[in-house]
Amino acid sequence: MRQIIAGLAMLALTGALPAKAELPGPVSDADYAQHPPELVRLGWHLFYDPILSGNREVACATCHHPAFGSSDGVSLGLGDGGTGLGPARQADPDNMPEQRIPRNSPGLWNLSAPEFTRMFHDGRIEVDPARPGGLRTPLEDDMVAGFASLLSAQNMFPVLSPDEMAGHYSENEIAQAVRQGRITGAGGAWDLIAGRVRGIEDYSARFVALHADIHAPEDIRFTHISDAIAAFVAVEFRSDTSPFDAHLRGDEALSEVAKRGLSLFYGRATCAGCHSGPFQTDHGFHARGTPQLGPGKAARFETHSRDVGRMRVTGRPEDAFAFRTPSLRNVAQTAPYGHAGSHATLTGFLRDHADPVAALARYDRTQVILPDLPVRDWRTMDDPDEVAAIADAVRTPPIALGADDIADLVAFLESLSDPEALEGRLGVPDAVPSGLTVPRP
Repeated sequence: MRQIIAGLAMLALTGALPAKAELPGPVSDADYAQHPPELVRLGWHLFYDPILSGNREVACATCHHPAFGSSDGVSLGLGDGGTGLGPARQADPDNMPEQRIPRNSPGLWNLSAPEFTRMFHDGRIEVDPARPGGLRTPLEDDMVAGFASLLSAQNMFPVLSPDEMAGHYSENEIAQAVRQGRITGAGGAWDLIAGRVRGIEDYSARFVALHADIHAPEDIRFTHISDAIAAFVAVEFRSDTSPFDAHLRGDEALSEVAKRGLSLFYGRATCAGCHSGPFQTDHGFHARGTPQLGPGKAARFETHSRDVGRMRVTGRPEDAFAFRTPSLRNVAQTAPYGHAGSHATLTGFLRDHADPVAALARYDRTQVILPDLPVRDWRTMDDPDEVAAIADAVRTPPIALGADDIADLVAFLESLSDPEALEGRLGVPDAVPSGLTVPRP
């Protein structure tokens, strides 16, 4: 930890941003990949089907539900071993989770746009033309090829996580394969999941009909499943018809208070220094002093509850506690905020985000939304050295924002809410081909 702090102390503070950043241009169809409707509908059912999880209880939609803006409405979620949805989700006493999911569930808005070349809070999977298959992932050479997109590839990882979808140890054949390191190839975790889908006639028939390289059910691979889910996410969670979008297209759609917030966002508040471009993200990584709660990102043999963010991927001290800049589309619907869900409201997050070092010292822990679980959530924040390391990583000066400024910024951020996208194009299916229970509030 001292090495991290020493490395960070050598970094110079960045200067203030220009007084006024430029507004992005309007979004168009050219900014998105396009997908066949039948593939989208196939992915729709798979997204909501718990058949992909080890214990057949958790679907993609469990942690990315439209009822919660494509997130899950809690600071740190419960995957396998949880029942219910959103803030009502609770631990199953007959299958208690070992820990919370270590990071806040991100929204899925606009992830099919080609500019999204990194996924997850730490960017641990990203486009890299120099790598086999064009991707860099934690699996390195074990990562299979054949994905239609980075968005498809990221679907491969939650199904392997014991805390998210796989289940723990020997609870099921998928969890056992993961524990034994059998991920790829025949009998690996991905193949076992694909085998479940192959065994459902409705799914297998649709895959055969849609793909020239699938001649029989046994040809279905997890990459096909993942591509279908990605197609659904691309269409269902496209968002570019908000009041802000109308404003960019020349229609007057912003209230006076939202206009003041826009002026602050692209001006004195310097938000657009990181939240730039058509989707309000520079896709970079920044240490912004957000509080750490929950288990952190550590291997099972490690005893800390720290989360050093991007540094865990790159190994570089200058990346300590840096996390990917999130897109802000529909941000008013994706609370709580921060990589660990440390803030339940936009107002609270913006207030602390403006002066994160001072905010760490006064952080109000009652801001979190956490399902009951008998774990130690505050080990990092209870350790002065850990808190000091988070604070020392911040490289930007505080920004003077009053209560009125924050209210104006919140009004602008609410103008990024897209009623059409939030209502949903396909919505939640009544049933899925497996016959398992569809997640719904």
